[in-house]
This record gives sequence, C-alpha cells and structure tokens, in this order.
Amino acid sequence: MNYLEQLIDISRRYGSDSRYVIAGGGNTSFKTADRLYVKASGHSLGTITDQGFAVLDRERLNLIATKQYSDNSIEREAQAAADLLSACISVGRKPSVETLLHNVISSQFVVHLHPTVINGLTSSVDVEAQTVRLFGSSVLYVPYSDPGYPLYKSVAAAVERYVAEHGCEPKAIMLQNHGVFVGGQTIEQIEAVYTELLSAIDSAITMPLPEGEVPQCEFISEVVPAIRMIASQGDEIKTLRVTNNPLVEWFAQDEDHFAKVAKPFSPDSIIYCRSKYIYISASTKEEILDQAERKISDYISQNSYAPKIVVIKGLGLVSIGENAKDCANTEDVYLDMMKVSYLAQSFGGEHQLSDNQIHFVDNWEAHRPNMKALNFGRVPNKVFIITGAAQGFGQGIAKCLIAQGANIVVADLNEVTGVQTVTELNSVAKANRAIFVKCDITDESSLNNLIDRTVSAFGGVDVFVSNAGIARAGGLDTMTVEMFELMTEVNYKAYFLSTKAASSVMKLQNRYREDNYGDIIQINSKSGLRGSKANFAYAGSKFGGIGLTQSFALELAPYRIKVNSICPGNYYDGPLWSDPEKGLFLQFLKAGKVPGAKSVEDVREYYISQSPMRKGCAPEDVCKAVLYLIEQTCETGQALPISGGQVMLN
Repeated sequence: MNYLEQLIDISRRYGSDSRYVIAGGGNTSFKTADRLYVKASGHSLGTITDQGFAVLDRERLNLIATKQYSDNSIEREAQAAADLLSACISVGRKPSVETLLHNVISSQFVVHLHPTVINGLTSSVDVEAQTVRLFGSSVLYVPYSDPGYPLYKSVAAAVERYVAEHGCEPKAIMLQNHGVFVGGQTIEQIEAVYTELLSAIDSAITMPLPEGEVPQCEFISEVVPAIRMIASQGDEIKTLRVTNNPLVEWFAQDEDHFAKVAKPFSPDSIIYCRSKYIYISASTKEEILDQAERKISDYISQNSYAPKIVVIKGLGLVSIGENAKDCANTEDVYLDMMKVSYLAQSFGGEHQLSDNQIHFVDNWEAHRPNMKALNFGRVPNKVFIITGAAQGFGQGIAKCLIAQGANIVVADLNEVTGVQTVTELNSVAKANRAIFVKCDITDESSLNNLIDRTVSAFGGVDVFVSNAGIARAGGLDTMTVEMFELMTEVNYKAYFLSTKAASSVMKLQNRYREDNYGDIIQINSKSGLRGSKANFAYAGSKFGGIGLTQSFALELAPYRIKVNSICPGNYYDGPLWSDPEKGLFLQFLKAGKVPGAKSVEDVREYYISQSPMRKGCAPEDVCKAVLYLIEQTCETGQALPISGGQVMLN
C-alpha cells in the first residue's frame, strides 16, 4: 500500500471502533516535506476515503506560527481559519482546526484519537502525576488550552521545550481533557504506542466500568413522548433516544453522583451535548412529568435552545436531537463522558472544565454540526410504525417513506427478512433511521413492547400504519372455521389492538403540544368497499376494518388523532398475489374464482382487466395516499380508494 492507502486503512480501523472514536471524531494525517494530508472537517474516520483528506502546503502552514493575531478570541479564530484555508491545495475539503497540531509533529504519520480509557486519565484531577508514574518522561503532558489556535500554540511550545530537553519528540502527547496525539514513521509504530498506552492505563484502573443490564422502566411510553413535545420548539419535532444500563444507573442514583457528569469534560462534550444537563429525581411518572415540564421550560427560557441531555432516576439517559443521527451522536458522546468520569475515579476523581473554558467552547458555534440542515423530505423526523413491513406493501411503503425523511419501525414476525429490510432502508437514509422490532400484532403485550421499543429509539409515535394482514381465498364450502377466525384475528382484531396501543402515546404527545396531530392509517383493501366472491372471510374482515376506522375517528378526533383507511387495488407484483406456492393468483385458480381460467396468467389477465387504468396498485401509489392523509388536517374516518378506478365511491 502507498502512504495514503495506509492512512485510510488505519483511519478506518480506529474510526470504526467506539473504544477510540465517538461520533466520527478524531483525525489522522500523513506528511511529506512540502505537503500535509489531513482528515477534512465533516468526514468520519470510520468510513473515510481519499476524498476525505484535505491537502495543505506546509510552507504556508509554517508561516501561521510567525503571525500575530487579534487579542479578541472570535477575531483570532477567524483570522487563523482564513490562513489555514489559504494553505489548502485541495478544493472543497475544509481542513480541521487541529491541522496545525499535525504539522507541529515531525513524524510522517500522526493519529489523534479520544480513547475512552485514555480520557479517563486525561480527565482526572491527578493526570500530570499519573502520566509521569505510568510513562516516565516518554509521554508529554500538556495542560488544557482552549481549542483552535490557543491549543496549537500551547502544544507547539510544549513540544519545542521537550525536544530541547530530550533531543527527540515524545512518543505521545497527552492533552488534558482532550485526548492524545501519537506520531510515527510507520503505521506499525503508532499501533504499538497506542497498545502500550492502553495497556498501562488499563492496569492502573481500580474501578472497572460496571456491566450488565437493568430492567426497562415500566412507564417509559407514558413519560418520554411528553418530554419530546416539551423539548420541541417551532415547527420541528425533536427526536429522542432512551438508554439505561448499570453505568447510567450509577450516575442517576442521586444528585451527588449526577454532579460528576453535570459539567462537560471536553470540547466534544459541549459541541454534541451542550454544556448544561438536566437531572430529574422522582418516584412516579406524574412527578417526572411535572419536573420535566418545569425544568425543560426554564432551560429553554434561559438558553434559547432545548437541552440535549436529561438524566432521569429509574428511567435512564434521554438524549434529545434534531434528528436520529444527531440523537445517536449525542447519546454516544454523553455515554462516553459517563465512562470517562467513572474511570477518572481511579486517578483521583473527575476533572471538569472550568466555567471560562466552557463559555469559550459553548460560543464556538462555527464548529457545531448543523444537524437541522440534514432534515429533508415531506415527513422529516416523523416516527412511523409500519406493521408487516418486512416485505410486500409494507416494505414498499417503508422504502418510500425513508426517502421522505421518516424514521421507520419495521414491525413484523419475520425477523430475518425484517432485519434485511432495515439494512436496506438504512443504506439510503440520511439523518433518519430504521429499526426492526419483532411483533405479533394479535398479542397485546407484543404490541405494547413494540410501542416501548419505538419510544426508546425515537421518542414517540407520530404515524401508525396498520398494514399487516393475511388473505386466504375460499367459498362457503371450502373455508374452514379455523382459517376464518385467523383472518378475523389478524385483519380485524389486530387493528383494534394496534389503535389502542398507538393512540395512548399520541394522546400524550398532543396533550403537551396543541398544534400536533397523530395519524393512524389502516391499509385496508378495495375488498373493504365491495363484496368479493369466494373471498368472504377476507372481505368481511376488511369491511369491519372500515367500521372500526369510522368509529375510532369519532372517538379520537377530540385528541387530534386522525384515523383513516386506504383501500388499495391489487399489488400484483407483491408476494401476496405472486408467490408461486401460496399467492392469490394460485389460490384463486384452485378455488375456481375466475370462470374458465386454466392458468395463473389467465387469472392475472382477468384481474388487470378489471381496472380502467389497466394497472395494479404499487406501494408508491399507497405511499402518496399516506402522505396526503398525514398532511391534511380536516379529514378523518375516510376510506380512500387507490384502485385505478376499479372501485369508485358513491
């Protein structure tokens, strides 16, 4: 491999390992006599390619060290950033603010990471003495400096003094509350140093991180959706994530333990999680909601933005983001901050940033990711549960909605296919995400688990698409009681159970936000609008579904929850119709439903000819209807036909 290929390889290996890098952070570089290749801003180490490295002229970089900048911190950073950009040779790749640090170190390769274990040392009150005890004089310790130009000047001066005293550069540079820099002439040298550092610190840890699981809070879905709405401002609804484990539980047990993570340890903590965090200690859901409403409202009033972190005793860590990606980064960074604080107890206790240091980074808006810019589509950040979404209509609807910015929960009994579908959805997602939850829609406890899992992943439920269903053809002489009851169970009863589960969350959300609406949408059928020969069990369950829709709509309208049905025509290319072993084409042929039909193709042609548009109904057509029903606020209790004119309303 050439030097750039080696740099990409080590960047990806460290960048994809959460022990070393959180939220795509860290940076790496390679240098020649006149060029510096360094990770550009906005690129993640774990997935970086050659296009993710900015190329800079080292002669111009060296001139920056000789310049005198403004005493005003904002002006100074702007001036240094402009000079840094002018030294950039590559087009469209903004160099990181830490580029100057890479240039100071003479080694060909430089890898700057934030390993959790190392930060447990660097963020402790006894870091300087412990660094000497563990590594002697081979590792340089540098006290905290504000990020940007001040950090560069501080490190440059420290390296210069070290070289003058020792005749060589240190094997590593430990930055207080800011990670570590390691340089080497080869990748192998850097890997060896990181292995040595981690091994030495590991051996000195007297309080290893707690492991295991804790039971999920039993009323999570009765609290978190309300917090989501309380924290949301303007037109955009926040995304929330909830996690709990023994580490979170340790810090959430009381005010004294929470105080150890009540202030940030590093610039990254502030950039991703802000600098102020909310702690709620209450024993009932009513008390949690009262405290959440008061504390979050006060927070927004004082800071003009919503909190990113709420820690709730007995419930866990609630991360609040502009979208699913932002929320995941926030959770990762704060969980890492908890680990760092816990590990720091082995080295004299945690060392949090001072108020002045926090103030500098908190106002460093130029380096805060603009996650709002990643929101897109007609339903950005809306949380959809789609039952039966592992394949067929449900899968097609999910694919359409993920492209419109939605967060998708694929709820299905088919775990293998469901996980595959989620992988496909996430491969095209931007700041939104999809998850799979195995669910039996005929079982109330399974549906309640589905709701809890959804709330934990995204903070609430905005749209419930009741799509799962089964169809088994058969006339009076062939239909068994068992099959009739199964179709009634899946197509009719499950719609009732789903609506009951989803509406409770939507009611809670709308109670805390007066302009919000929820949507429950049943994917019914054209067979719900008119009878179907030799298919009465299916048609009857769908007729009943429309009756439920109208009744649910009347009951839930006061809570601003719309309930509608969509009545698609036949999706001939989907497995329901085209499966070669149990598809409806084959079933209808065997049941003699199409007079004179001798083959599956005869049955297909017969049904296509029933539609004036001579086409089946595709998932894309249904998705357009879903989006319409969500966007309008004046229709509920409707049965919207999407059948190519095969069935028309009177």
